[in-house]
This record gives sequence, structure tokens and C-alpha cells, in this order.
Amino acid sequence: MSVHDLLTGSFSTAFAAVRAEAVLPAHLPEPPRGRTIVVGAGKAAADMAACVERHWPASAPLAGLVITRHGHDLPTRRIEVVTAGHPLPDAEGVAAATRLR
Repeated sequence: MSVHDLLTGSFSTAFAAVRAEAVLPAHLPEPPRGRTIVVGAGKAAADMAACVERHWPASAPLAGLVITRHGHDLPTRRIEVVTAGHPLPDAEGVAAATRLR
């Protein structure tokens, strides 16, 4: 095995180990009475929101808003994903942050 293959394989393994799908489901609580609202921000926010949606019971009310960097959005159905500038804030980020208040 070449050094390049070793490093590439190590990076791929480490990256897969910290994906939301690998970590988050085991830490989700049971749905409470009433609705659950998810809020979040960051480059992994859309990945985490999509993971929550996949593992949250369809019968349990779920909504929310997460803000992620342009190009990091994913399709979701119950949690809205908004993209914004990073590392430099932009108008979309300001508008999304205002909505979180």
C-alpha cells in the first residue's frame, strides 16, 4: 500500500466516522408531546437536519430552520435549509439569522 493510499484511506474512514448518519441517530431523544423544532447553523447543519428527518417518526411533528454555507445544502422536507455566505456573512445569512430570533 502506498503512502498516498494509506492517507487517502485514513481520511475517508475518519470522514465517514463523523458524518451525521454515523453519530446522530443514537443520540436522538424520544419525540416529546407536541412538536419538535430544530434550529442550527454551520457547514454540517443540513446533513444533521436531513439525518434527523430520516430518523424522526413520521407521526411526530417536526419543523425547523438551519443555516449552512452556500453549496452545502441538502433536500429536506420538514426542516428548512437556508444557505448563506461563509466565512464572510452575506445578506442571506443576515436574513436567516434574523429569522432564528
